[in-house]
Amino acid sequence: MLKSTMQETPLLISDILTYGQQVHAQSKVITVLEDGYREATFAEVGHRAALLASALSKLGVGTGDRVGTFLWNNQAHMEAYLAIPSMGAVLHTLNIRLFPEQLSYVINHAEDKVVIVDDVLVPLLARVVDQLTSVETFVVVGDGDASALGNAVRYEDLLNEAEPFADWPALDETAAAAMCYTSGTTGNPKGVVYSHRSTYLHSMAATSANSIGMSERDRILVIVPMFHANAWGTPYAAWMSGCDLILPQQHLMGQALSRIIPEQRPTLACGVPTVWNDLLAVATASPVDMSSLRMVTAGGSAVPRTLMESFEGLFGVNIVQGWGMTETSPLAAMSHPPFRSDPSRAMDYRVKAGRVLSGVKVRVVADDGSVLPNDGHSVGEFQITGPWITASYYLDDDQEKFQDGWLRTGDVGTLDAEGFMVIADRSKDVIKSGGEWISSLELEDEIMAHPDVFEAAVVAVPDDRWDERPLACVVVRPGVTITAESLLDFLQSRVAKWWLPERWTFINEVPKTSVGKFDKKVLRAQYAAGELSVTIVAPGS
Repeated sequence: MLKSTMQETPLLISDILTYGQQVHAQSKVITVLEDGYREATFAEVGHRAALLASALSKLGVGTGDRVGTFLWNNQAHMEAYLAIPSMGAVLHTLNIRLFPEQLSYVINHAEDKVVIVDDVLVPLLARVVDQLTSVETFVVVGDGDASALGNAVRYEDLLNEAEPFADWPALDETAAAAMCYTSGTTGNPKGVVYSHRSTYLHSMAATSANSIGMSERDRILVIVPMFHANAWGTPYAAWMSGCDLILPQQHLMGQALSRIIPEQRPTLACGVPTVWNDLLAVATASPVDMSSLRMVTAGGSAVPRTLMESFEGLFGVNIVQGWGMTETSPLAAMSHPPFRSDPSRAMDYRVKAGRVLSGVKVRVVADDGSVLPNDGHSVGEFQITGPWITASYYLDDDQEKFQDGWLRTGDVGTLDAEGFMVIADRSKDVIKSGGEWISSLELEDEIMAHPDVFEAAVVAVPDDRWDERPLACVVVRPGVTITAESLLDFLQSRVAKWWLPERWTFINEVPKTSVGKFDKKVLRAQYAAGELSVTIVAPGS
C-alpha cells in the first residue's frame, strides 16, 4: 500500500475550542435571563472554560473521568461542553426530565465523579442524591439553596480560585469525549459514547451548506436541550464556525420565544415540532416578528406538513426537517430539496425525513435481512453506518441493535435514488391491519392538517376482525369544539379508505418522552386499562 504524505494530526475538541476562541473571539454566547440577557464573547467563554478545567482537575477529575451536567441551555453548560473533553475527561449530559430511577441509573452506570447542576434544578437532583454511588462533588451554578446536595461547591467560587488550564493535553482522537444516554422508553437507558474524532467530523458536517450551513454571519437559537444528543451538535458546530449562540435556559415555549426572537434576531433556530407548534399558536393570536430567521430546523419527531406551510405562508420562514438519533450524534439527514427540482415540489421534499448527508450510509433492510433497493417504494428498516455512528452501547452488549456492523435504527420506511428517506413509522408503532400496513405517522400528519387540531397521535389497538386498527388520539386547539365525525369526514379524501380510524379519543395533551417525542406506549397502556373515553364512528356513517 502506498501511504500518503499527509500529516496525521488528531481531531480534538480542544482544537475546536482554541480555534473558536482565537479566530472568532468576538462572537457571542447569549444566555436568556428572566429580565434580560447575559452576553459573553467566545474569547471570554474560552478563558472561563480553561478556568473550569483547572478547577475540575483540583477536584480530582482526571483523564477518562466522567463529569455530569444537570443544566439548562446556558453559558455554564457551554463552558462545560468545551472544558471537560478538552482536558481529557468525559462530558456526560444528564437529561433533567428522566424519571428519578432512570436518573440515578445513568449517573451510577456512567460512574460520574462530579456533577455540575443549575441551582434551580437542585430539587430534582436531590431526589436521587442518596442513591448515587460514584459522585464525589456537586458543583452548583447560581446562588440558590444547595443544602439538599450535601457536599456542594459553587461554580463561580471554583472559577475565581482557579488559574487557567496550562496546556490542553495531546489525546488520542478515538478517546471518549462525551456520552449521552437514550431516552429509555423501554428498559434502562443505553449509553452512547462519542469520540473526539466523531464529534469533530459531525461538527464539520453540521456546518456544511447541505445541512445547517452555520457561519459567523449567523446567530442560532438553540432550543433543543443541550442534554438531548448534544443539542443536535449545534454547540460545537457554532463554536467552530463563529456563529453566535443564543441559549434560552428554561424559556423554551411559544410565549417566551415570541419575545426572544424579535429581540435577539436569530438567523437559525432548532427545536422539536411541539415548540414550533406552540409558537405558531402564540404568533397567530398576536403577531411576532420572525423576519430574521432564514431557516428553522426541526426533528425528534415528524414535522406536520401544515406546520411547515403555516410558517412559510404566515412568516416567510422555512422549516427544514432533519433526521437522526442519539446513536448517530445525531445529524444524519436533512430535507433540503434538490437544487434542480421543480420549485413547486419543494414542500414534497421538505416533509420527507431527510436526504442522507455525505459521511454516512443508509440502507433499507427487509425482515429476512435482505437489503432492499433504493427505489422509494420498498419498505424496510433503516440501518446506518458512518464515522459518527455508534458501533455499540456503553457496557451493554445489545447485539440485536446491530447487523453486520450497521446500526439498526428501528425506523421503517423507504429510501429513493436521490438519497431521500421517508419514515413511515417506528418498527414498534407499525399498524398491521388485516395483513396490510398503515403508517401512524402519515395518518397523524393528515389529522393535524385540520385547522382545529393542535396535536394528534395514532396507535395500534387490538381488533377482533383485523387484528389491529388505528386509534386516533386528538388534542383540539383551545376554544374550539370538533367531533370525531367531522374529523373522519375531513380524512375521507386524504387517505385510503381502509386507513380511516373507527376509534377516536379526545385528550388534553399527547404524552411525551423526556426529549419531547410522542410517548405512544403510554397511550396504548391507557387504552388497555380503559382510561380513555373512546368514540366509535364507522367510516361513511
